[in-house]
Amino acid sequence: MNHIHLIGIGGTGLSAIARVLLESGFKVSGSDRSPSPLSDALALDGVKIMHGHSPDNIRGADQVVRSSAISDDNPEVQAAIQAGIPVLKRSEFLQQLLKDKLSIAIAGTHGKTTTTAMIAWMLVKLDQDPSYIIGGVSKNLNRNAHAGKGPIFVIEADEYDHMFLGIKPKLLVVTNLEHDHPDCFPTPEQYYAAFLEFTGQLEDSGTILAAGDNPGSARLVADASKRGQMTLTYGLGQENDYQGRNLSVNTSGGFDLDVCYHESLLGKLQLQVAGEHNACNAISAAAIAHQLGLSLTEAFAALRSFRGTSRRFDVLGEADGITVIDDYAHHPTEIRATLAAARARYPDRRIWAVWQPHTYSRTRALEQGFIGSFDNADQVIVTVIYAARESQTGFSADQLVRSMKHPAARYAASLDEATGYLLNNLLPGDVLIVLSAGDADQISSNVLAAIQGRK
Repeated sequence: MNHIHLIGIGGTGLSAIARVLLESGFKVSGSDRSPSPLSDALALDGVKIMHGHSPDNIRGADQVVRSSAISDDNPEVQAAIQAGIPVLKRSEFLQQLLKDKLSIAIAGTHGKTTTTAMIAWMLVKLDQDPSYIIGGVSKNLNRNAHAGKGPIFVIEADEYDHMFLGIKPKLLVVTNLEHDHPDCFPTPEQYYAAFLEFTGQLEDSGTILAAGDNPGSARLVADASKRGQMTLTYGLGQENDYQGRNLSVNTSGGFDLDVCYHESLLGKLQLQVAGEHNACNAISAAAIAHQLGLSLTEAFAALRSFRGTSRRFDVLGEADGITVIDDYAHHPTEIRATLAAARARYPDRRIWAVWQPHTYSRTRALEQGFIGSFDNADQVIVTVIYAARESQTGFSADQLVRSMKHPAARYAASLDEATGYLLNNLLPGDVLIVLSAGDADQISSNVLAAIQGRK
């Protein structure tokens, strides 16, 4: 099997698989509705990229892989079925991609991408040459995937459409657990059940490393322990197996902290990425190094140099004294964590939060959580909802803004309106954070360009 065709290759999931396949020597082609930076990068490296979907696109393929967004009636899916070419979802294909590898999977509602990037970067610096798939572009690695020659495969385990059920990890990190993706998991119990099923796929003698301070992941640890699985916890609470102690903000705006295993000091972490949530992510990475028996001195040095991933507290630049930041936060907990990180890094500056709600189902299901997520912002702008894979409903973000008790929250009926308001009201010393998993990152780039053009 030499030629694999991927439908939806422009997304983070399939573009990463395409990268691993290309570096492994396969012939790779793919299609998507429109270009993306990820598909453009693949095209530069020799992948044949087709825009739009046509039965002709699969010509010569030995196997077809499709993203969760690709329906059964897609013309390429239908053409492959008629031609007798196997068509697999991402979850099904991962089983053959990870075969014979020591898999380290990072799952959880929040923090998967950053934690995966941290662990991948750490293992690269420790000369392990791991394979990896990250749900975003690592700033250190300048890519989202790689086919390494070492035995370890680090993979972000996405729960959407039960994708992670295609992974049977040796080490499983669970960053946290709370209800999300209501379009796929209508109730919190259905969401939890998917994670519990995933932990049941752990390899024999495998280990679950979960955030002990989070009620959802702590519950998962308890249930996994009852069925005899090896479990460890990490976090800032002193009852965790791996603990972060003596946190303090450093000159980089990140945290310094001591990392202990039970009562033994493993070393001192110095981070340049902001936020207590990233301190916890780094504790889990240190724990992975400890579990693998790798040099902790070198691991801590690698984590010190970790610069984050694109669209995760991504400082785009500063102009006229105004700092502009992109962030992918699209869940109440993520928004609170990002704004808390901003307040810790910029304690005396006015913080503007621009939030683009992501999907109607999530915005409605988690509405009460969103309403109370902006306490650390001085000014809040809420834009129109990004529908993504959903059809428009009668629910508007304007309704949510009217329910917010924040004294300076306002609704923008378009991204251009939000941009214009910002350009008229931002002052030197302000910090702008755009919170979006959709297309509102154009606000931050346009605002920064406009401010730079004033000079």
